[in-house]
Amino acid sequence: MEDLHSETKKAEPPSSKVIGLTGGIGSGKTTVAHFIEECGFPVYYSDDRAKTIVNDNDELKVKIKELLGEESYDENGLYDRKFVAEKVFNDKDLLHQLNEIIHPAVRIDFEEWLEKQTKYLVFKETALLFELKLNKQCYKSLLVTAEDNIRTKRVMDRDGKTYREIEAIMEKQMSEKDKIKLADCIIYNNTNLEDLKEQTERIIFEIE
Repeated sequence: MEDLHSETKKAEPPSSKVIGLTGGIGSGKTTVAHFIEECGFPVYYSDDRAKTIVNDNDELKVKIKELLGEESYDENGLYDRKFVAEKVFNDKDLLHQLNEIIHPAVRIDFEEWLEKQTKYLVFKETALLFELKLNKQCYKSLLVTAEDNIRTKRVMDRDGKTYREIEAIMEKQMSEKDKIKLADCIIYNNTNLEDLKEQTERIIFEIE
């Protein structure tokens, strides 16, 4: 697998092919991202960066408070994820407006990150790759998926959520069938970590 670690001959950012990495709750997307990093390729974690940006960007703070209220940030001035999640969970219009505030800032942050990369492949991890049509901005899309019952058990074990809570979250997400139709590459995470790692390495090697 030596080819996985090879550098691109051109260090200019345009030579880096952006692969969109996505997966629903409990799919194992983050684990795959870590395997990708072990193979020597950089991963931009959109969801994690968004959590940082909403706290560091004063302009965003003002817009979010205007949209959702002062309670969007706690007494220490930190983004109250629990409050915001409850506020937008059953309001598609409000969620859309929130995304319209946050995602442009994340896009700019990603572009600044991309300029510093030199590998011929870079990966952009985001939960909403297909929902926001971000896959159209990528060279290829990579979906990590698993059977619903397996995903549910993983999240129950990991987060202590009830079956109904997880079911409600899944119902809000794009169906796995629809994602599979849109994805260029697919990793099926239904067995074990060894198989997951082998699939990840094979797909990276096959991307041209």
